[in-house]
Amino acid sequence: MLLNQPIDCALGDNCFIQQFVDRDPGPGAADFTCGPLSYDGHKGTDFALPSLRAMHDGVDVLSAAPGTVTALRNDMPDTGKAGGVPQGKDCGNGIVIRHGGGWETQYCHLKQGSVIVTKGQRVAKGTVLGEVGFSGTTEFPHLHLSVRKNGEVVDPFATDPVTCQTADDTALWQHPLPYEPGGLISVGLADHVPEYSQIQAGEVPTASLMAPALVAWGYVFGGQRGDEVKLTIEGPDGQIIDHAATVPRQQAQLFRAAGKKAPPSGWSEGRYTVTVALHRNGQIIDSQVRTFELR
Repeated sequence: MLLNQPIDCALGDNCFIQQFVDRDPGPGAADFTCGPLSYDGHKGTDFALPSLRAMHDGVDVLSAAPGTVTALRNDMPDTGKAGGVPQGKDCGNGIVIRHGGGWETQYCHLKQGSVIVTKGQRVAKGTVLGEVGFSGTTEFPHLHLSVRKNGEVVDPFATDPVTCQTADDTALWQHPLPYEPGGLISVGLADHVPEYSQIQAGEVPTASLMAPALVAWGYVFGGQRGDEVKLTIEGPDGQIIDHAATVPRQQAQLFRAAGKKAPPSGWSEGRYTVTVALHRNGQIIDSQVRTFELR
């Protein structure tokens, strides 16, 4: 069986893979590359959105392969783990599709009321099933895709049921999906250190020319102990900040910020450039640059 990407977005642009199937048979966790993008017992692939705003705008969930809808749920609120999840409903709003030959796929955490297929319906590859949501046991808006054969979890990035050390290159994707060991979700320029909830929501106001301070911020996924998040601001009069913050422990998502108070004469009109880079073992693994015109 070959699978299409099950979410209508551009990986590395407006969505990213937060976590993969856990390939460590013990109490630890490892993704199919022996990297850290998983957690103990994780049984699927998490396609994440950059913010709750992106979720509210609407991102379609697509059938990864043709088959028949065998189960669905559509009535759970988009309140995530913090909203309280009834026992046995960790998946939130979801769909199960049977593909034949013992194969099935499951799609979890869809938006309340967005599911537009019905039980028993035949769907083609790429059929819209619903929208990415924040229902069930989750801390961020994403689609959790589980692939199973004869009831056993299959990693679509490396199908043999072995550890990451011996995993082969046999993937189920019709078109190869990129692997990113971590990276930047979003960056911005504010007039104060934003609240984490603002960043997660995608609702951080941009600084103005009258701002009492200019603060660069970067939202990161897949942070590892020892990583450095480097933030700079360049303005019409030169560099304003150049700051590096070390990540103290493995974190699925995090943010860092640094800034400077306005000089007595205020900020100069013109272009301000924010650069945020994620460094690991002396190498840049991702960076984002944004420019802002302050008038």
